[in-house]
Amino acid sequence: MILVSSCLAGLEVRYNSKHSLDKRIRKLVAENQAITICPELLGGFSTPREPAEILGGEGENVLDGKAKVINRCGEDVTSLYLKGAYATLETAKDINATIVILKENSPSCGSTKIDNGEFKGEKIPGNEVTSALLKRNGFRVISEEQFVENIL
Repeated sequence: MILVSSCLAGLEVRYNSKHSLDKRIRKLVAENQAITICPELLGGFSTPREPAEILGGEGENVLDGKAKVINRCGEDVTSLYLKGAYATLETAKDINATIVILKENSPSCGSTKIDNGEFKGEKIPGNEVTSALLKRNGFRVISEEQFVENIL
């Protein structure tokens, strides 16, 4: 079974109440080959919500208590990101996920690049919180950008 970010299946759960539909991923869900998940909603966020970025490192640093997730208003939302990441991990275990496809450029889900923590749209290499936790626990995590070369 494949676990996928809900927004990639067309659900309007992103911070701005929009989706990031990938028709190939929606097809996997429709064919019962994939299950959707949104770590941020599982963490307790609502839609819409303030954008957030990691300050002081990347997802692994957040997991180790050495960095924080801060929203654009300056609020520390680390605990909600951690809650969502751990809930996603439990779901991945429960369904015996063979691969996890998460939305790139998300403070929960990004798996190759992250925002630099300055809310300027600048990217640096790294994993976001949920991706870091899943990888730490042995799950294969890819972005929708890597989907074609890894799945098809």
